[in-house]
Amino acid sequence: MSEQRRSRLRLEISREAARLFWEQGVAATSGDQIAEAVGLSTRTIWRHFRSKESCAEPIVMQGVVTLLSVLRGWPRQSSLDDHLATELARLRHETPPVDLADEMLAMKMIRLADTEPALRTAWLMACDQTERELCVIIGDRLERPADDLEVRMQAAAAAAVVRVLEEHIGAAALAGADLSEFTDLTATARRYAQAIRTATGGVVGDAVA
Repeated sequence: MSEQRRSRLRLEISREAARLFWEQGVAATSGDQIAEAVGLSTRTIWRHFRSKESCAEPIVMQGVVTLLSVLRGWPRQSSLDDHLATELARLRHETPPVDLADEMLAMKMIRLADTEPALRTAWLMACDQTERELCVIIGDRLERPADDLEVRMQAAAAAAVVRVLEEHIGAAALAGADLSEFTDLTATARRYAQAIRTATGGVVGDAVA
């Protein structure tokens, strides 16, 4: 099986597992049920995942993968505000567009992670990947190695902003709150960028020469 096909299959399994976890709870969901929902054998599920809870990892990672792809392409001559606004608009209108159903499932798993330690592990693993990649991105902008202490501290601060805002938006969405403030892409980009700029003491966020 090619790596691309394997990734697609893992994501398909993850979607069904996430739906079951949300509808009936993690404890009440079995590997057999996940396999039946996907139309695979239970043995195949265990070939791709170490536990039923780990099935949630690919869907939880979806938002992180999107964010990191945007940040990797951040031009040095652009501010974070401008870059995020431009890229968020592009992703919303590209073909195919970002799967909003996957984004909502990820939010549900992040919400469940508050009370499910195994799902919390999946979410924190995604946050850890964000921080590691931010070390590379920020290191490049500061012209320092990714393992430089200041770079690591700034990356940790920026990653914490992403984690807290994602958890906040997810909780609000699932509670049925008014999300109009997040539908304005420019305003949302500005909110993330300003929070990162504040958390990093202004070190991260501006254009650099």
